[in-house]
Amino acid sequence: MLPLVITSGEPAGIGPDICLQLAALPARHDAVVLGDVDMLARRAQQLRLRLDFLHWSPGRPAQFGDGEIPVINIPCAEPPECGQLNRANSSYVLQLLDQAIDGVEAGHFSAMVTAPLQKSIINEAGVPFSGHTEYLQQKAGVDQVVMMLATQGLMVALATTHLPLRAVPDALTQDLILSVTRVLHASLKQRFGLSDPRILVCGINPHAGENGHLGDEEITTLIPALETLRAEGINMQGPMPADTLFTEKVLQNGDVVLAMYHDQGLPVLKYKGFGDAVNITLGLPFVRTSVDHGTALDIAGTGRANPGSLETALEYAATMVHNSVASSPVGAP
Repeated sequence: MLPLVITSGEPAGIGPDICLQLAALPARHDAVVLGDVDMLARRAQQLRLRLDFLHWSPGRPAQFGDGEIPVINIPCAEPPECGQLNRANSSYVLQLLDQAIDGVEAGHFSAMVTAPLQKSIINEAGVPFSGHTEYLQQKAGVDQVVMMLATQGLMVALATTHLPLRAVPDALTQDLILSVTRVLHASLKQRFGLSDPRILVCGINPHAGENGHLGDEEITTLIPALETLRAEGINMQGPMPADTLFTEKVLQNGDVVLAMYHDQGLPVLKYKGFGDAVNITLGLPFVRTSVDHGTALDIAGTGRANPGSLETALEYAATMVHNSVASSPVGAP
């Protein structure tokens, strides 16, 4: 398998830390880190990690771990300081993403894994940016992507992502439900090897609308969309009240939960597996996974960051690539 590519994320945060910490552990995957080599070397010294930085180019070995870290050097605009956001380095953070995308599309890497970035500082630098998911969708030129988080025993996909709560009902159209579910269903088959994915669907309103007494969006929008999807052979259950769907008895009857908005599904997922969960973008022409946490500016450079989620993201990326190759008649993801 081609190596994975890791973007080291916001240089003032813990993205560099967790890349370096993981490289100090026993090697498990071939992977290449994109980042400022000088910054990474200073951070390694700060974390008291003895690492060898190997300047990587296509065709060279890419063992990531056992004290070795293959790197493609992308210099920061200005030297970063731990915990101190700098607008000048926003272009650097986006350059990491662009080069990772280009590398995957060029066939140098099998998948991309992203460390956390800081959306606010990118916007303050004058670049409209709502998140990795939306940025990758635009760069890949696809009509629909789906954000899904996964941890041991639970996967949660989102119908809407980074929207203010007051904007959610208007965004949840039948067309959106149809397109999101079709991407989710196809991805679960291709990337996760599920022959007949079982999708548990949250209602939009409390008690899934209580037959229209607590909102009629289930009646006017969600149920008609689910009927269309069932007619296509997609295994859909719901809509169900979110407060009872997320119970063990119900969850055992499904493979994934489709939540209607960000804070309906992700608090449960992160309560169950924060630090060992992975953020996955479905619907892209390549595999992309990420950590389940933010930049944690307050602990950058202290050695207190936990690389567990990055390790999980690498594991999922490798597995998804393997499943994609296995399911493809031409042997390609």
